[in-house]
Amino acid sequence: MLERLRTALAALARDHAPVTVAALARAARVSRTFLYQNQQARALIEQTTRSSRTPSAIAASNRTQPVWKERALNAEDALAQAQREIRTQRTHIAELLGKIRDLEHDLPEGSLQRLVTENTTLKQQARQLTQENQRIQERLASARQNNRFMDKRIADLEAHLAPYLTAPSTPTTP
Repeated sequence: MLERLRTALAALARDHAPVTVAALARAARVSRTFLYQNQQARALIEQTTRSSRTPSAIAASNRTQPVWKERALNAEDALAQAQREIRTQRTHIAELLGKIRDLEHDLPEGSLQRLVTENTTLKQQARQLTQENQRIQERLASARQNNRFMDKRIADLEAHLAPYLTAPSTPTTP
């Protein structure tokens, strides 16, 4: 458990996250009670928190600060790029909506209602054809099953009649 605690402390320090008992317990997958009651764990936490406040830690923090500045600048650039793309897409959407309005405006009176009615009729026909297709598929499956049953029945009857068909016939005397 102490090894997991060391790993969790290193991860929190690397991420510059605050070292709290709750965060440490989650990261190390140990209970808070363990952190409070175990002397070695408490000593390890105190040692880590003291070393994080030393001048060398402050200097290391100052060295990593340019990295954070670069990340912030990269994030700002990405945000600006995303905003430009959103603006472009909104313009394109507006143009397409305008084209739709133009097409709707060019339709003769009653055409829209006629198209909606035809669309509804076609949907109903498609639904009916789908149901009919399903019924036919079920009938086909039943017919195939009946055919298999009849084939077995015929084979049984042929097997039953086979001795009679191959036996030599005896002449009858008058």
